Amino acid sequence: MRRLATIDLGTNTVRLLVAEAQGQAWRPLLESQRVTRLGQGQAAAGRLCEAPMDRTLGVLTDFVAAAEGLGAAPIRIVATSAVREAPNGADFAARVRAATGHAVEILSGEDEARLTLLAVRRSLPWIPEPFVLLDIGGGSTEFVLCSEGRPAAAVSLTLGVVPLTEEFMDAGAVDWTRLAVMRRRIQERLAREVPAAIAAAGARTLVGTAGTVTALAALDLGLAAYDADRVHGHRLTRAAVEALLARLGGLTLEERSRLPCLEPGRADVLIPGIALCLAAVDRLGFDSLLVSDRGLREGILCEMLALS
Repeated sequence: MRRLATIDLGTNTVRLLVAEAQGQAWRPLLESQRVTRLGQGQAAAGRLCEAPMDRTLGVLTDFVAAAEGLGAAPIRIVATSAVREAPNGADFAARVRAATGHAVEILSGEDEARLTLLAVRRSLPWIPEPFVLLDIGGGSTEFVLCSEGRPAAAVSLTLGVVPLTEEFMDAGAVDWTRLAVMRRRIQERLAREVPAAIAAAGARTLVGTAGTVTALAALDLGLAAYDADRVHGHRLTRAAVEALLARLGGLTLEERSRLPCLEPGRADVLIPGIALCLAAVDRLGFDSLLVSDRGLREGILCEMLALS
């Protein structure tokens, strides 16, 4: 059996998957993720900043060493919004290659959406089509309409939880007036930028993936610790998300950080993530979404196996 590895280098989180594969089937050997906040300060500076690059490079070096230690080859590293949008993104990718010996592939928003969709279709094959995939990320948010087993329409918005957090959030309980301003801004962006080809396509289901919606699912389930198998396929209602906003908004950042099922580094970006989730549900006319724990790193692996 072959061993392969994928690393998803995101704006907020770096995710590693090492898998053992036979044919098109695979099983995970190692799954790990760390919040490095690569996009921290990027909105203000207009470029990737030194401290976030340094800590992200350290995690990438650790992840590559772990994958190589398990005999994984090839190791595919893909970068998304933060690296894609930054004028020094290619320079950072070169630093990663020099430090790890592995090239970084900078994905377009469309390729990011396509690969995430691969993972969702493989892991939730029973979802009726057409459906819309919502991927709320650290630096961007993708909407993909899936019809007849393929992306029929897609859009990637430069709207993510990291810059929203930096602009609107602080360490205290939520300032509801500022939150209302943020929600209006998000709603206006989605109204302008999510095309009718997606919003009015008659989709039967909305599927959500990435850290915001999986964290919300874990909280909705009342998990004492994050459980991917229970989160995957959970149906999250709009009413439940509003209730979580009311509950979490009354907590300080420190109090949110102590919630047992949240990964370190998730608590401060969760409120903007909820605002994005609610705006997306409303823009598309749904009252719930289906949660997928599988996302970009699994989609990369699916493509690697298909091309091998």
